[in-house]
Amino acid sequence: MFTGIISEIGALVRLRPGGTARLEISAPRTAVGLKPGGSVAVNGACLTAVEVSPGGFAAEAMAETLEKTNLGRLVPGSPVNLESPLKLGGALDGHLVLGHVDGRARLVERRADGVLSLELADAALARYLAPKGSAALDGVSLTVIGAEGRLFTVGLIPHTAKNTTLGGLPPGWELNLEVDVLARYLEGLIGTHKGVDRDFLAEHGFL
Repeated sequence: MFTGIISEIGALVRLRPGGTARLEISAPRTAVGLKPGGSVAVNGACLTAVEVSPGGFAAEAMAETLEKTNLGRLVPGSPVNLESPLKLGGALDGHLVLGHVDGRARLVERRADGVLSLELADAALARYLAPKGSAALDGVSLTVIGAEGRLFTVGLIPHTAKNTTLGGLPPGWELNLEVDVLARYLEGLIGTHKGVDRDFLAEHGFL
């Protein structure tokens, strides 16, 4: 479990593809306290560390993970957003992030006021995005400003731009997207309980 608050910008040292890919990442801060078998969110994807050194760690990922996320597009030197798991009793400063990437979103435009416009690769994910809701992009917890069809916008404050990779991404880059898990639970609630619809949820303060 993560929160979408990035603790370090690491850098890919080496990517060894295969049935089980190996990513070697330079991340001295993240390596402190990390042990083999521990979890780390890399651009929002939860990976398992298999080796740890003072300068960073190596993690393994299935070929499917590289295909579904942007991790397979990384080259040596590519910056990556890193987050260690939430500890029991720790501060939940962002929102609940599982580290299970749902799909990708392409950066369409970056405005001077910090608003990012993005386009979903999978239109089926649009139903989980709503104004004032949350989404994790490359592991970063962000608030959705607007959503219409495949297009949606999020706000990026200067602090987040500076302390994550999002501040330097070019238009056309595909970001890993994890929709808010609460939106999925609400969908399940609406679908299985009669009388529970969007109007009911709004009336009782859920929307």
